[in-house]
Amino acid sequence: MTFVNDHWVNQLDPKLIHLWGEIGVSYYGLAYVIGFVCGVFMIRMFRRTGRSPLNSEQEEIALYAMVLGVLLGARLGFILLYALPETLARPWFILEVWKGGMSSHGGFIGVVIACWYVARKCKMTLVQFGDMMTPMIPVGFLLGRIANFINGELWGNVSNVAWAVIFPRSAPGMPLEMIAPRHPSQLYEAGTEGLILLLYMQWRFWRTGAQKYPGRLCGEFLLIYSVSRIVCEQFREPDAALIMGMSRGIFYTFFLIAGGVYLLVQSYRRPAIAFPYTTNPVSAPVEKKKPAKRR
Repeated sequence: MTFVNDHWVNQLDPKLIHLWGEIGVSYYGLAYVIGFVCGVFMIRMFRRTGRSPLNSEQEEIALYAMVLGVLLGARLGFILLYALPETLARPWFILEVWKGGMSSHGGFIGVVIACWYVARKCKMTLVQFGDMMTPMIPVGFLLGRIANFINGELWGNVSNVAWAVIFPRSAPGMPLEMIAPRHPSQLYEAGTEGLILLLYMQWRFWRTGAQKYPGRLCGEFLLIYSVSRIVCEQFREPDAALIMGMSRGIFYTFFLIAGGVYLLVQSYRRPAIAFPYTTNPVSAPVEKKKPAKRR
């Protein structure tokens, strides 16, 4: 471990395993894999505990759709929202995934499209299926932001707080003694958008019966995420040109706030419904009753 002026220097290797050149097993890619594995575990646990109306075949469809939605949405979202000029200049940049470049806001769009597709296939409403997905999503934020910290990217504003970190990638080629320490904003986001939101959504899903009001969990998720993101953006160095004087992270988050408010308002207008949902019950063999013996 290296310290400069009492500040830790982040010299962590972004690759867990090096294969060839820049190709290898990265912590960022591993975060996605672990996140998807956790999603598989959770959605199957929902079915085993009677909190999901999906059968095993529908679960498989849902998992494939969500994986594609997250990956394609996050990549295309980054291209369109953060790196459009570079992509127009070098179209093959779309394929250079080993260099990073995933957007959480694009991931939201991909997840919504995936949820819409699965909900139609499983004869559920979009918000009913979305409420089932919300307890899983914060796992991805938690692991992804930790991976951002390991990569030494998306660093925070310059600061001299005791826990500030020196990120060599923030000033390539400059001596460590001359690089300003910064807020580890990636860890702030991992704690708020990830851990706190994960614990809250698990509590709401398992303990409060919020699923009786379709859309309520989705709305709360969007609002809590949005507030966390806006707060953390105050400590984060903008990674692209500002829009209307705001970082792009804050600007795009206002659309999530609008969606969250709409879902919450609608959920309070609707009467409670039975849960677990019976629109598409789990197919299970019917147990035949044995005829009573005559005496």
